[in-house]
Amino acid sequence: MKDSFGRDITYLRISVTDLCNLRCKYCMPEEGITKVHHRDILSIEEIEEIAKVFVKLGINKIRLTGGEPLLRSGILDIVERIGRLEGLKDFAMTTNGILLKKYAKELKARGLKRVNISLDTLDEDKYNNITRIGKLKDVLEG
Repeated sequence: MKDSFGRDITYLRISVTDLCNLRCKYCMPEEGITKVHHRDILSIEEIEEIAKVFVKLGINKIRLTGGEPLLRSGILDIVERIGRLEGLKDFAMTTNGILLKKYAKELKARGLKRVNISLDTLDEDKYNNITRIGKLKDVLEG
């Protein structure tokens, strides 16, 4: 696949959920958002099929995003299914880091190669202000 400038397209980002465990001021209204029904989001099998098709088309880097991808039911299965695809050189996830302490080892064991942590500040007061409900220590522990 090529873009309009003739460059190879090798990167795919898959958003696995709209849910988030933070309420960052720049991202979400304080009251939250209307949740999408489970029947209206991609299934684990559909996500796997999309990844397979794109890898066959030359994609060799996949990033899982959200919302907060670690809130997605079945996230470990999704990671495992994508992580074992032949031809995939890089497999990453963007997360706010709150749940990494719980999931990091298992994510790696199932094939995730890299994690990008979205972190606005290392100042606890600023972090609490920005996220409205987050605890910086949870991210740092992850």
